[in-house]
Amino acid sequence: MYRLLPLCVAFIFSVPAWGADPAASYPSRPVRLITGSPGSTSDFSARFIAQKLTERWGQQVVVDNRPGAGGIIGSEIGAKAVPDGYTLTVGHIGTHASAQFLFKKLAYDPIKDFMPITLMTNSGIALAVHPSVPAKDLKAFVAYAKAKPGSVNYGSAGGGTSSQLSGELFNQMTGAKLVHVPYKGAGFALTGLVSGETQAAFLSTTTISVQAKAGKVRPLAVLSAQRFPAAPDIPSAVEAGFPGLDASVWFGLFAPAKTPKAIVTKINRDVAAALRLPEARAALLSQGAEAVPTTPEEFDAFLKKEIAKWGKVIREAGIKAN
Repeated sequence: MYRLLPLCVAFIFSVPAWGADPAASYPSRPVRLITGSPGSTSDFSARFIAQKLTERWGQQVVVDNRPGAGGIIGSEIGAKAVPDGYTLTVGHIGTHASAQFLFKKLAYDPIKDFMPITLMTNSGIALAVHPSVPAKDLKAFVAYAKAKPGSVNYGSAGGGTSSQLSGELFNQMTGAKLVHVPYKGAGFALTGLVSGETQAAFLSTTTISVQAKAGKVRPLAVLSAQRFPAAPDIPSAVEAGFPGLDASVWFGLFAPAKTPKAIVTKINRDVAAALRLPEARAALLSQGAEAVPTTPEEFDAFLKKEIAKWGKVIREAGIKAN
């Protein structure tokens, strides 16, 4: 019996280690944060979060820019990473809501291959028109477009982007028949609108702000239920009488599937705390974005709604990726 005593003691003291919280020592080495093109809202948001997490954790959070294919390249890398919390990915509507409907073969499943951590930021999408368009508000523009079916065009940042999806949602909800003109990026779409090459465009409030202040484009509405904090002078679509005309440019944080829940919970808590800082609100608003932290469960529910919503829009409009 006495011989068994050391073994029993060893067993008792080993139990806490077996059931230890994997988040207790996380992170013990640098964390990689994959995001899109340098200088984008996604990149800005990622760098702000990386700085705050580095300060909080005492471990370096390194931003890894992976431009190309609208962020899909970075998401592919993130989906295949080891699920230990040391590789995180910033995703958006293009990588996690619309891509599966636009591409015949996608190297990852937006739901099965990721664990949602939190929404991070949101930017409003505005319908802006060229000054030559006589409509001064959303209702007048809908009437104008309906009176000229197939002859009023709108520019977007490219096929399958949030700006095209917004334009097709607009067509489906209002009965207008705007013609899509894809560009190779939001900046080119804005140039097309300013020059009069297109009569309208669906672009972020950040993208249009300078030209709107200069009077070179006229924003009619933000596609949302409420006015956007970074552009309070632009009416919302609901305010203009079009409930349900809601679209935004959002960014969220993901971990690979099977990442320990305790680690996901810790990351969520610390990212949400960073996003709630007054300096976060000020910094993001200066970039035309707002902080919108959520729980993992709330983000998961939001993501599934976005997938259903934009899948329907894409199928009805017959949208294909460029």
